Amino acid sequence: MYAQMVDTGVKSLKHRSEMSADEQAFMARIDNESKIEPQDWMPDAYRKTLVRQISQHAHSEIIGMQPEGNWLTRAPTIKRKLQLAAKIQDECGHGQYLYSAAETLGVGRDQLLDQLHTGKAKYSSIFNYPTLNWADMGAVGWLVDGAAIVNQVVLQRTSYGPYSRAMIRICKEESFHQRQGYEILLTMMQKGTLAQKDMVQDAINRFWWPSLMMFGPNDDASTNSAQSLAWKIKRKSNDELRQMFIDQTVPQLEVLGCTAPDPDLQWNPETGHYDFGEIDWSEFFNVIKGNGPCNKQRLEKKVKAHENGTWVRDAAQAYATKQQAGAATKKEAS
Repeated sequence: MYAQMVDTGVKSLKHRSEMSADEQAFMARIDNESKIEPQDWMPDAYRKTLVRQISQHAHSEIIGMQPEGNWLTRAPTIKRKLQLAAKIQDECGHGQYLYSAAETLGVGRDQLLDQLHTGKAKYSSIFNYPTLNWADMGAVGWLVDGAAIVNQVVLQRTSYGPYSRAMIRICKEESFHQRQGYEILLTMMQKGTLAQKDMVQDAINRFWWPSLMMFGPNDDASTNSAQSLAWKIKRKSNDELRQMFIDQTVPQLEVLGCTAPDPDLQWNPETGHYDFGEIDWSEFFNVIKGNGPCNKQRLEKKVKAHENGTWVRDAAQAYATKQQAGAATKKEAS
């Protein structure tokens, strides 16, 4: 998922008898699968949780353009370059949808960006890993976007209306990204040289575990999941989503003719799922804390790009102000 360890600000679930009348009415709507809209009453903790989750999701879409932008000028063909450029453009659009959804909760975009630029807000840990060769573009599309889709498809049914509707459009485009990434790897494995096939396996080896970490800590260590699930902001737990991803990805891995860097990965006929090895959570928390391979680089580039775009924002604001003044003058004259 592109939002990890989202703090709900709630230490324990309330029993219905402990809730106010407004809270009880709110939970009744949640239970009935009614969408919560911006003008509706909602608990402060629900609102704050949504702001944290949606903004972290938006930040991840924007920061996630960087690993791919690194290969835009070095894509092997014009076709690949056009595909990658379209994907990067999509990710930018996803960020804008999500920032807009967050703004419906009463928070300003400038505030959200300031939180990102100062390190107060997080983005997905996966984007703090480098993309070292072209096969990494395939691995990012197949594994990273594939992991995101598993969660985002479920988020189409999230309880907050603007977030839910944004996810419907985003999922359509992310599905294309996942197929594009897989096609890159499949082409390299079927038509590539031995060295190119080795690149594919190397990319999978490096992105496999970080992709599994995208869903967040195991359920027994995820202190905020219970409340998010009760509010139906989240629809499935971290471990459920991770298992879904592994179950659908391993058969695709076998078609590629590659392997996962997990000796414990095997089909369990009794459970009907794949068993897999223990994730190194120390690596995950180290990256979350800002100590990953690319944390500093990613944030510095984002801040620099924002600063370099100041004149564009100023010009757009000046034009908008001029247009509004002109419209007001015409209205007075009429």
